[in-house]
Amino acid sequence: MSQTPSGAGSQQEVGFYEIRLQGHLAPRWATRLEVLSLTNEGDGTTTIRARAVDQAALHGLLHKIRDLGLTLISVAALDRTGPDETPMVAQ
Repeated sequence: MSQTPSGAGSQQEVGFYEIRLQGHLAPRWATRLEVLSLTNEGDGTTTIRARAVDQAALHGLLHKIRDLGLTLISVAALDRTGPDETPMVAQ
């Protein structure tokens, strides 16, 4: 008998993520990767903010990053958008 994890089902819930990469990416990569924003940081990293309709979409983005040979530093789930429409970091 298999059990479905709590919260799983046919409903799709959009998730927001912050992904940090080693190195800087040109702004044109935001369109190719289909992300909300791409910011080159002063410490030599790139921060990407992305929206994914489900875990499969998130994994698809991570596969693109891997295929480009980029070094992944971190992936953090963000809360839903706040009042100013900016995703908030999950606590």
